[in-house]
Amino acid sequence: MAERVKILKNARVLISNDDGINAPGLKRLERVMRKLAREVWVVAPETEQSAASHSLTIRRPLRIRKVSNRRYAVNGTPTDSVLLGIIQVLKDNPPDLVLSGVNCGGNLGEDVIYSGTVAAAMEGTLLGFPAIAFSQVNSGRHPVKWSTMEKWLPKVLKGLVKVPFPSSVLFNVNFPDIPASKVKGIEVTSQGRRKIGCDIQSGVDPRGDTYYWVGPQRIEDKFRRGSDLEAVNRGVVSISALSTDLSHTGSMKTLKEFF
Repeated sequence: MAERVKILKNARVLISNDDGINAPGLKRLERVMRKLAREVWVVAPETEQSAASHSLTIRRPLRIRKVSNRRYAVNGTPTDSVLLGIIQVLKDNPPDLVLSGVNCGGNLGEDVIYSGTVAAAMEGTLLGFPAIAFSQVNSGRHPVKWSTMEKWLPKVLKGLVKVPFPSSVLFNVNFPDIPASKVKGIEVTSQGRRKIGCDIQSGVDPRGDTYYWVGPQRIEDKFRRGSDLEAVNRGVVSISALSTDLSHTGSMKTLKEFF
């Protein structure tokens, strides 16, 4: 599979995301990739689909809208977009590489379970194509440092396309929330601990009904050496290898002792 993308300048690249067809991170990724690859195609959701995870639309029809040359919007999820991009839009000329992002905000720790950005890349992996998810970490206290991604993404990508892509593996890349000139390098990391959803706000709407709103606060471990969280907080670009195979071999061995 890695042979498909070893020569990046000759590659046909499919880009998607979860922030929507008009997202700034998507437009910047397009701009970067047009300098690196032969062909760049975009098939992304019409609207923001953050935290959509690997949701697939099966109860209503999906539509593809041509936005401009090689740019399409889908009225569905990130997974829908990549699926239709490969099966329909690029059915006669499949991509060599699937990219997702660049997400506005990190996808670290357990974020990868909920992330539509990671899900879009994962769909590419499930369909048999090399895939990478990109995210630009942002604290929310200042403008997103897109220039950090723009400088470091080519370096990351040129290295990753030389790596064999196992059939069940995708790569998850996070750029730290610091100026590009202060980034300390690139490191391979493991998935850290970062759980969202523990802060829930409640209230009463104008009709008198109670509602609940999941807040952005996360319980996280920023200091576990070797994790994606620790790396970006130290000013390093993090690359993690994620697997679509959720089997836990250790537990399977334990189970066989009882069954």
